[in-house]
Formats: sequence, structure tokens, C-alpha cells
Amino acid sequence: MGSVWRRRLPAVEAMADAEAPNAVRHRHPCPICAKPSVERYRPFCSKRCADVDLGRWLNGAYAIPAVDDPADDDDEANAG
Repeated sequence: MGSVWRRRLPAVEAMADAEAPNAVRHRHPCPICAKPSVERYRPFCSKRCADVDLGRWLNGAYAIPAVDDPADDDDEANAG
């Protein structure tokens, strides 16, 4: 029975992980510099890389491509 109490429960392990906000995550690299990501700035490795990414969004470097649908143009021409 003594060995049961020595095992760490999953909830206890999760709390231990939460106590270390700068713990290194090796699963996904930082999308900016490819260094290992850090839990505190996930998915980035640092505040600097997070700020670089934010700057790219704000400057329009990232954009979702849009394709005009010819059917929409026909509907607008018929409505007017």
C-alpha cells in the first residue's frame, strides 16, 4: 500500500507543470525562429518572437487569400 501513495497522480503532475511557466516544450518549435517553444509564450519561444508575429499581422504580412466568385458578379449585375 505504501507504493500507491508514492505515485504521482495526473492532477498533481498537471499542477507541477503549471508551476513552471517557462518550461520548455519540445513538441512544436517556435514558428518565428524554430527554437523550442516555451509554455508561457506558446507557440513562441519568447516575448520577442510573439511581438514579431504580432507585427507581421498588423503590417499585413499575413493575409488570407480570397478568390472572387464569378457567380457573385452576375447576381450583382442582375440586381442593379
